[in-house]
Amino acid sequence: MQTELFIGGKWRPASDGAKFPIIDPSTEETIADVASATVDDVIEAVELADAAGKEWAQRAPRERAEILRKCWELLDSRKSEIAEYIVRENGKALPDAVGETSYAIEFFRWYSEEAVRNYGEILESPAGGNKIVVVHQPIGVSVLVTPWNYPAAMATRKIAPAIAAGCPVILKPASDTPLTALLVAEILTEGGVPPGVMNVIPSRRSGEVVSAMLHHPAVRKLSFTGSTEVGRGLLREASDCIVNCSMELGGNAPFLVFDDADIDAAVAGAMIAKMRNGGEACTAANRFYAHEKIYDEFAEKFAAAMKAFKVGPGLEDGVQLGPMVNEWAIKDIDALVQDAAKRGSDVLTGGAPLDRQGYYYPPTVLGHVPEDANIMHDEVFGPVAPIVAFSDDDEVIAKANNTEYGLVSYLYTKNLKRGMAVSERLDAGMIGLNRGLVSDPAAPFGGTKQSGLGREGSHEGMREYMETKYIAVEW
Repeated sequence: MQTELFIGGKWRPASDGAKFPIIDPSTEETIADVASATVDDVIEAVELADAAGKEWAQRAPRERAEILRKCWELLDSRKSEIAEYIVRENGKALPDAVGETSYAIEFFRWYSEEAVRNYGEILESPAGGNKIVVVHQPIGVSVLVTPWNYPAAMATRKIAPAIAAGCPVILKPASDTPLTALLVAEILTEGGVPPGVMNVIPSRRSGEVVSAMLHHPAVRKLSFTGSTEVGRGLLREASDCIVNCSMELGGNAPFLVFDDADIDAAVAGAMIAKMRNGGEACTAANRFYAHEKIYDEFAEKFAAAMKAFKVGPGLEDGVQLGPMVNEWAIKDIDALVQDAAKRGSDVLTGGAPLDRQGYYYPPTVLGHVPEDANIMHDEVFGPVAPIVAFSDDDEVIAKANNTEYGLVSYLYTKNLKRGMAVSERLDAGMIGLNRGLVSDPAAPFGGTKQSGLGREGSHEGMREYMETKYIAVEW
């Protein structure tokens, strides 16, 4: 198990020797002590990345593609190991970790294919006399800051397109879950990623080290996944040096079940949209709106499905919901549940932390939740589902859009015309129409409003790491 910093192709301790513990959420015991990067460490990483990046940008696209393909093959051969790392430091159930691993490594296969598709453009100036030639070039040193909820996928979704575009990267993984990122760095090095092109710098001094990198003149790109609050602060920091930013921020996804929906299919989709990753996902459905004609049936079946979930340590056989990531997560989740209960919500199942070792919260369903409950406005990062009845399409679309977030929305209806019309009216970057899952490496992932800037995945994901250059030329 690697626990040191990975800078310039070498493993090394923090310059001041500092370390911090990584806790297993299922036992509350320390797994390992990881090096905590200093400002001096990250400045060195930036400078080594800048030097390595100049050569990497000149590599033929096919050469970069072949290295990415080799990395995918190696990652695929070690899927079980990666998934176990995720379970141990993040806590999620093994089936979720296996799903994340498959999704995570697919970005390397996808961008091994996209690396050779850096399309430009040639057109004649409308006034005549010259041609307009448009090319896309690597943006340069890219700082990647990732959250704890998807230790592998949030890293690979940024690393693969950046490397495909010809950019060197410095990954700052979340302090709760750096071990998976360090394992990925080890595998990518074996796959042929040159020294300095990928660097990983865990640190408990997150604000300090990220700020230092954003103020280094060699840094040209920041890609951040995390809370909207932290994203706002990073945008302010990035503005000092006009660093190009991609932001994948918070969500508060509505899940709409119309009166003509297939209720069993809607429940199955709701279980995916809510319980994938234990609800600790920015794409998780947070607010459920069921038409009054089918409300009772949907609520009853959904609560029964949630109650049946097996809770326990992520590596135990049959476990579907592991612990939350830490003690603070439990407190935040329970505060929202208790507020909703006090305001008159029905607790259909769950409703309080489990009294056992580890950070466990049971699958919880709240019925007839009033609009003024905090859970209807604040993102609940856990296995809690509040349900509200509605009677009118316009009414529910207005409620679904009544949030500062716009990452993803879900809806179920048997009428495709109605479904597409509602999808166009929902103010979100992604829509799950009769589906509880939208994430796909081939699709543009991102939101509207305060859910972020830019897109990850698809051909757009690689473009995020490139600058557009226009050349005026005559021939």
